[in-house]
Order: sequence, then structure tokens, then C-alpha cells
Amino acid sequence: MNMLFFIVFLLFSLLILRLGVIQIVYGEDAKREVERTEDITVNKSVPRGKIYDRKHRLVVDNEPKKAITYTVPNQFDQKETLKTAKELAKLIHKDTDKITERDKIDYWLMTHPDEAAKKVSKAELEKYKDKNDELYKLQRDRVTKEEIASLTKEDLEVLAIYREFTGGYALTQQIVKNEDVSTEEYAQVSERLAELPGVDTTTDWERKYTYDDTLRSILGNVSNGLPSEKMDYYMSRGYSRNDRVGKSYIELQYEDVLRGQKEKVKNITRSGSVIESKVLHEGQRGKDLVLTVDMELQREVDKIIEEELRKTKMRGGTGLLDRAFVTLMDPYTGEILAMSGKQYAYDEEEGRYKFSDFASGNFTTSYVVGSSVKGATVLTGYMTGVNTPGKTILDEPIIIKGSKPKSSHFNRGGYIYLNDHTALVRSSNVYMYKTAIAIGDGQYRRGQSLIIDKEKAFREMREHFSQFGLGIRTGLDLPGEQIGFRGSVEEAHGGNVLDFAIGQYDSYTPLQLAQYVSTIANGGYRMQPHIVKEIREPSDGKEELGPLAQEVQPKVLNRINAQDSWIQRVQGAFWGVFHEANGTGRAFASEPYRPAGKTGTAETVDRGTGVWNLSLIAFAPYENPEVAMSIVVPSAYVKGGSPNNINTDIGKRVLKAYFDLKNKKDGAASEETNEDAEE
Repeated sequence: MNMLFFIVFLLFSLLILRLGVIQIVYGEDAKREVERTEDITVNKSVPRGKIYDRKHRLVVDNEPKKAITYTVPNQFDQKETLKTAKELAKLIHKDTDKITERDKIDYWLMTHPDEAAKKVSKAELEKYKDKNDELYKLQRDRVTKEEIASLTKEDLEVLAIYREFTGGYALTQQIVKNEDVSTEEYAQVSERLAELPGVDTTTDWERKYTYDDTLRSILGNVSNGLPSEKMDYYMSRGYSRNDRVGKSYIELQYEDVLRGQKEKVKNITRSGSVIESKVLHEGQRGKDLVLTVDMELQREVDKIIEEELRKTKMRGGTGLLDRAFVTLMDPYTGEILAMSGKQYAYDEEEGRYKFSDFASGNFTTSYVVGSSVKGATVLTGYMTGVNTPGKTILDEPIIIKGSKPKSSHFNRGGYIYLNDHTALVRSSNVYMYKTAIAIGDGQYRRGQSLIIDKEKAFREMREHFSQFGLGIRTGLDLPGEQIGFRGSVEEAHGGNVLDFAIGQYDSYTPLQLAQYVSTIANGGYRMQPHIVKEIREPSDGKEELGPLAQEVQPKVLNRINAQDSWIQRVQGAFWGVFHEANGTGRAFASEPYRPAGKTGTAETVDRGTGVWNLSLIAFAPYENPEVAMSIVVPSAYVKGGSPNNINTDIGKRVLKAYFDLKNKKDGAASEETNEDAEE
């Protein structure tokens, strides 16, 4: 017993000695370690830049809203984090729609440790003693549906909050809830921040569209957090996981401009917990964009399309008609004045037909457009040397062995000599057919096979059409632009070359048509279309717009290889289309704004049914064009049905709306000038 007491005495003596060494020798070091703080700098998001129209009307704004956030600690503690989530769940309602089945399994295992431990045997514990991932996988696979179903509504809300807590990196602020945060929730959380480590109440923002759905498909969308498929790309550029980024069109294309400069905050931590935050650099919201679009004109064009589509569909033979597109462009600068597209489709949720914005269809969808491209065909004839201004060609039915006869709509069986001017005015198919044959070094003999170098014909015509922007990218400052469909050369026959010359083989976008007619209207310069006019610095609140940071200048992409007199010849023919007795666009003859242009009709197939596409290109006024227009109405009526003129009906109203708004603004400016003079 004495020996045992002696041993115990020695052990206690050693323990006391060791404690003394720690306290006396290393005490100060331990104290400094406990009190040691770290300075860690993090970035906080700022609101995005605003978007205005060309008249400086606000189009896209940032609407502030209440938000509840969580800053992930430097040293993660699962129990403490779960405890905080449970406390917060008592104060707010959290939507559980984003919870996955895997989330539920992980949460059940975390909150039922004893039951989870029983899901693996001792043999398995021994087998996987150094492989925790394998053990956890076994436990996860053995969680039953009944056990998952045992999670209550309250459990799921805690899980939804916990899921947000653990979704980011250390010391980065995570949005826990920013939708429908009630005043009561905001107040209760604010009062108990001391009991909720890492939780904070702040102000978040969301995009507000002052013109509702107008131009909505072009403005684009903003993500709620980084898209998973581009996570690495954005993270490498300094973004945080919960940052918003542009997902489409303007928001995506101008992300670097709209994102702004983040606020830099220094978090002072002790033992992994944030004890103080200091702002090192005030953030600045993103720069503002001024669009080339006039939203008042845009709304008017949208309204016209909807009314004309609805009116035309009430007629017979328009079963597949469901969309129409209009692009208005300044032919000298490439500025998009309006870009409208509407789709009329059945909404399953609402149980009715309704219109949706499809403005993006002007450059993301393409169609065979018919005779609208004949101006390019005539100029191609000049540029390749097979035709000259004033040259006459016999308009007659083209009879090719093994094929159906091809003829002009106005001349099914006769023989009429036409020059280039009249061919465009009356929309002669045969004039274009014979031009294409000549380009392909071909020979046409009535009733015999067509001899033609189709490879050369397609190559020459496509190369020259591309000078106008047909069949190539227009250079629009938006992502997703399509070039249209190119018919196969290898599988084509001679007749397809003829179809190409009248716009019935390759397909084009409405924007390509607008660039093409602008090129003719301005004297041969292909201008790059753009939808952003200016980039402005964020305003300081004293004025609507900040200082000019960058102005987008007009850019000439190329000059077509044509003499001025040739272009003027086609311009004159376009005037004749609208004003001469046999012109296909005579509906415009009495319009006061002096338009010129070309109509188009193309026979094609839509969903297995033969249909006719209608198109129209125009510019006005003729002498000094200030607006160029393209209209495409796919499947305007079915083959064999009653034709309609929806393309010209839309065109007349759109040009009238443009000049009415212009005159209205000019009148208002004149009155203001007179008032200033009187003062």
C-alpha cells in the first residue's frame, strides 16, 4: 500500500510539474495563440449597371429588397452551423424546393448518428477503417425511403437553410433568403444577430424591367448565383459562388461592363470567427448602357405585329402562322432602332393562346425569304459581268427536261422582254434564273437538260451575296447569332441554282435582310449592326446618367464591289416596286414618307405542310434614307389557301409609326425652341 501511495504521489508530482511548465514557461505563447487574430480580405457584390434606351428612358433598373445572409466561418463546425440553422429556421420561412434526395439522406445521417452507425457492421468498420468515404457511401446507400420520409416540414426548412450555409467558401457571404422576406422576419433576425453567429440582415437587389416584356428576350437574364457549367471560368476571374452574372444576350455580352467593382472588406477573425469587419474600398455599381433602341417605337412595333397577327389568323388558311419579325435599322450607322418579334402560341398553364416576346428570333432564326433578295441577284449580275444596266432578257417559261416548268408569277406562259429595272419592279423570276445560269457558265435550251457549272454558280453568288451580309454573320454585338441554312452544293441540281437566285434555297435571318437593304440604301457600305450606343459611368445620384465612358462608333465592314451607278440603278428599281403601276409593292405608293423597297414570297414546307413565307425590305425617305426595315412572316398562309398581305400591312403601319413619332418629337423640340426664344 505504501508503495502504491508513493507511485500515486510521483504521478501527481509529475502532473503538477508539467502544468507548471506549461503555465509559467509557455503560458504567454498559449495566451497569444488564443488571442491571435487574422486579417482576411474578401469582396462583396455590388448592384449591376442600369440600361437605358436611346432617349435615356430607364429600361432595366435595380430594385432593392431585404435579404438575410450567412458568412461562412474560417473554421467550419458542423454542430455549431446546424445549431445556427435550427435557430434561424424558427424565425424565417425558407422554401424547400431546391432540396435534393441526396441532401435529405445526408441530413438524416447527420441528425441520426446512432442509427447511422448501426448501418455498417464491425467487419465493414474494420475493412474500411482508413476509408471514411467508403464507409459513408455504405451508410448513405442503406438509408431507407421510410427514414427519409420521417423528416418533418421543420426538418426540411432547417436543411434548406443549412444547405445555403454550406454552399460557399470560408468568409464569403451567402444569400440565405432574398425573396419575399417579410418585415417581421427581417426585424426578428436583426434583433437576434448576437445569437446567430455568421447571420446578418442586409439589402440585396433584383432586376426590374420598366417596360415589362418589351424587348425582354434581347435584354437577357441574370443568374441567381454562378451557373454550374461555368463555375470554374467565373471563379478564376474573381467571382464568388453567389454572384449574379448575365446568362443571355445583353446581360451576358456586356457582363464585364455591367458587373461593377466589388466592395473590399477586411474581416478580422479570432479562432476562426469574425469579430470585426472594416471596409477597405467602397464598391461601385456597374456602368450603365444606353441602347440604340427607341423603346417607344419598340412598343409600337410590338403592338402592330400582335394586332396584324391576330387579324390575319382570323382569316382562313393560316393554321401554321404563329410569328412575325421586324428589324428597323439606321442604314448609315448600323444602330438598331427597333428589333421586334412576336410568337403566338398556346400556353398550357394558362389554357389559352398568348403572345410572347421573340425579338431574339431576328438573329437566331432563319427562313427562305423569296424575292426580297433579287436586288442582290441583279447587283451580282453586274459585279460578275454577266449583265449590265439596261440589258433586256426574255421572260418566258423555263422548261428543263425532267423538271416542272419555272416561270414568273405575272407571266405563266407568254414571252416578254424585260430590262433589269422592270425585272425588279415586276419581280421577274426568269430574269434571275437566266442571270444565275450565266454566272454558272450555263446554257439553257428549252426542253433539254440544263448545262451549268453549279459549283461555280453557287460559289460566285454566295460570295457576292455575303458582301451584303446575306449568309454570313452581321457582326451584331450579341451572342447566339445564326448565319442561316446553306443548301447543299453536292446534292444540288441545276434547278437549285435557279432557286437560289430568287431566294428559295438558302435561308436568311431578318437581321441579315436589314443589313442587306441598308447596304443598298446607303450607297454600298455594309454597316455593322449594334444595339448598344453608349457606355456611361454610374451616376452619383444627382443626375440620371453619369459621364460618357465610351461611345460605339459606326463601323463599315466592307464596301460592295459595285459602281455607284449600279447601286443607284437598283435603288431606282426599288422605288419603282412601290410606286410604278406594275410594282409588287404598290400598297406603299401613297405614303408621304417616300419609301422604296422589295416584297418577297417564298414557297417552302413547315411541319410537313406546304406554306408560303412573306417578307419585305424597305428604306425611307428615298432621297436621304434614315431608316431601313426588314419584315419576315414565316408560314403566312398554307399552299392552296387564300393569300394575304400581312408583310405589307405590317410594313406600312411600322414606317408610319416611325415617322409619326419622329414628327411628334420634332414638333415638341420646335415648341421648346420657340419658348426659349420668347424668354
